[in-house]
Amino acid sequence: MNLLQTPVRHLFFTGKGGVGKTSVACATAIGLADRGKRVLLVSTDPASNLDEVLETTLSSTPVAVALVPGLWAQNIDPEAAAAAYRDKVIGPYRKLLPAVALASMEEQLSGACTVEIAAFDEFSKVLGDPAVTAQFDHVVFDTAPTGHTLRLLELPAAWSGFLESNVGGTSCLGPLAGLQAQQALYSQSRAALIDGHRTQLVLVARAERAALNEAERTRSELAVLGVANQALVLNGLFRLVDSADPVAVAMQRRGDEALRELPVGLQALPRAELPLLPFGLVGVAALRRLLGGLPGNGSQPDDTEAKFVPELLPSLASLLPALAEHGRGVILTMGKGGVGKTSVAVSVAVELARLGHQVRLTTTDPAAHVQETLGSAVAGLQVSRIDPQAEVLAYTAETMATAGAGLDAAGLALLAEDLRSPCTEEIAVFRAFARVVDQGEQGFVVIDTAPTGHTLLLLDAAESYHREVLRTAGQAPAEVRKLLPRLRDPAYTRILLVTLPEATPVHEAAQLQRDLARADIAPFAWVVNQSLLPLQVTDPTLVQRRSHEARFIHEVEKLSARMVVVPWQPPTMGPRLDLLAAVPVRGAP
Repeated sequence: MNLLQTPVRHLFFTGKGGVGKTSVACATAIGLADRGKRVLLVSTDPASNLDEVLETTLSSTPVAVALVPGLWAQNIDPEAAAAAYRDKVIGPYRKLLPAVALASMEEQLSGACTVEIAAFDEFSKVLGDPAVTAQFDHVVFDTAPTGHTLRLLELPAAWSGFLESNVGGTSCLGPLAGLQAQQALYSQSRAALIDGHRTQLVLVARAERAALNEAERTRSELAVLGVANQALVLNGLFRLVDSADPVAVAMQRRGDEALRELPVGLQALPRAELPLLPFGLVGVAALRRLLGGLPGNGSQPDDTEAKFVPELLPSLASLLPALAEHGRGVILTMGKGGVGKTSVAVSVAVELARLGHQVRLTTTDPAAHVQETLGSAVAGLQVSRIDPQAEVLAYTAETMATAGAGLDAAGLALLAEDLRSPCTEEIAVFRAFARVVDQGEQGFVVIDTAPTGHTLLLLDAAESYHREVLRTAGQAPAEVRKLLPRLRDPAYTRILLVTLPEATPVHEAAQLQRDLARADIAPFAWVVNQSLLPLQVTDPTLVQRRSHEARFIHEVEKLSARMVVVPWQPPTMGPRLDLLAAVPVRGAP
């Protein structure tokens, strides 16, 4: 399959976090523009890094990419969209209602649900209104990690169904007049998604079991939604040159084994294969080489910075005494999708359990790979997952029993309508997260969080929910009232920012650290994962990739109060317990 050969008008790129969706989407958009097409590249990821990759400052409206004639790009900024949405809803009432009423409306529209529907409005305009993109030949979407994307793609059906059945005129967003006006646009968006002549969904994956299994789940769920025109891109395929390099041999073996077990559903899709390149895919020049399949950038390895790396790098184990200090509390792993948050969370949880602590390991990630990574059971360790469907059922039943008590038939019908809104899931999952954090009073809770964008929405919900609770104390469970203070308490909550020794993951984690600081939350430590720096490698591609890591290690050192480094190793079932020792730098001066 050639991504540039016969492209349809709309191209969606999605997949597990960290598989290279942005790189492949950008390279495709650049390739189409280089062929004389007028192309719009749109990011729907709350944690978008298009600006850095394209070396262009973007906004919520299309911006021309100077180095690529014919290419425009834009970020759908969820927070900016939510601010505009609030202003649109509240604006007509500003001269009619008293300040206290306006403040109440602002509060009601400050949660994650408003962010979601506002961002979806912007997405729908690009996809569902032909007039918005009439000047472009192609629209390329760089989507959020898979769990968020599935929710986004389900929204045309979910919101349309809710609007059709809601006769009471209200929702968790307030009056439905604004949403009703959007119903035709939502229907047009869904029609565009399922039209194979106009839209193709490109699943991006690495040759790794977890990424391929998630791609298959996505393929299946989207097919049920009616998205039939799908394709597969296998990105970052490694082909060794030096068979005497054990790391290179292990990398190729991992990929070969994963491809031999390629799910049947993926086998039937058109497929493109892209190589692992020895340089970072930041900048237009590098992206142009990706679809060309070139093996390298022609430059020689540069180890000039590696000599400044300490000969003994701090390991994951060095964090354990401080993490275990209080004998209880919450540990969260956070960062860009695909950086290894789950493996770090599992390793920390297992080691705390082996030290004799009672530990609960859970995840808020829609992809939920915790059990797969853990493998066999560990004494003292309980594993759970926040299941959105189960939480919605429980929350709905609780609300009907409490808020619905004493209502007549008409009132109950209205309440039931409101609870069918997609926003109910946000509230239900938020409350479940608060309950999990509360369990840190009895022992350790290790939470493998969703990728960065989802996590920020969750913390935003915590902030707005907390403000609302302060005004209505007693109407929310105790664990909800205590959530934000607990997240801010460094003796109760320890956040591990997980990154890779590459530009985009480091810079995105740095932005996350700044966002957390605005909420008065400070990370406990940074974990640089999957590093080649501590390893001796001789394969040319790996030598070059290793040489580029040192500057990012130094960058993290400057950003963090504590930093540890986890070497790359072949994936295994179970936690990475062999990394609980100091990490020598192989070949260091």
